[in-house]
Amino acid sequence: MSYLRLEIVRMLRDPKYLALAVGAPIGFYLLFATLFGGSPAQPGQLKGTVEIMVAMAAYGAIWAVLSTTAPRIAEERQIGWLEQVRAMPIPPRRVLAAKVIASAATALPAIILVCLTAATVKGVQLSAGQWTALVAAMWAGSAVFAALGIAIGYTIGADAAYPVSYGLYMAMSAIGGLWVPPAILPEAMRNVAQALPTYRLADLGWKIAAGQAPTGASVLVLLAWAVGLSLVAYLAILRPRVRVRTRHPAAA
Repeated sequence: MSYLRLEIVRMLRDPKYLALAVGAPIGFYLLFATLFGGSPAQPGQLKGTVEIMVAMAAYGAIWAVLSTTAPRIAEERQIGWLEQVRAMPIPPRRVLAAKVIASAATALPAIILVCLTAATVKGVQLSAGQWTALVAAMWAGSAVFAALGIAIGYTIGADAAYPVSYGLYMAMSAIGGLWVPPAILPEAMRNVAQALPTYRLADLGWKIAAGQAPTGASVLVLLAWAVGLSLVAYLAILRPRVRVRTRHPAAA
């Protein structure tokens, strides 16, 4: 528990996390909801302020998980911190579990604060059950991206981990329908979007906000990504590590 608490505190104090995973989604929500959220909703469709709220909550949660796994793990590998942790009386699986739980924990503030902003500033109203189910479902679904972050962190160097993570995050968010309503995407792009975990994470929230149960397709796609990415992460962790020996200047 002490190591888990340490991981959570370290992550929550990261200014990049606060700016990009919490501040940016709230700012984007206020901008997009003001510009596009006032149009009357068509029958069977969510109001713009609600649809954008869910999209930005997913946007923040995904980056919260990715940014607290991939770049951090890559940096810890580079400075030798992970080697020091292995020397501690903590089983490796517990260290990995602590990182996954801590990264998932950072997604919760991102989701809650976007929803709170939508409720207080834009007047979004859902039942207590809907709010609870929406936050819980999206929080659980965001854990899928921890496996992606771990795989990146264990395979890519510290200098490249952040831009690679951010590039994947932006691409998957854009193609996954978090920036524009999926309904207006061309059919080919909609088909691609529906296969991505970014879209399926937001779809959990969209369905709950509409008073419906999440679709089995969204749950299955997220589970499939979770299993596949976990396997990649596991293989990345087991990947043979090459130790670089440096010669002491006096021995030259």
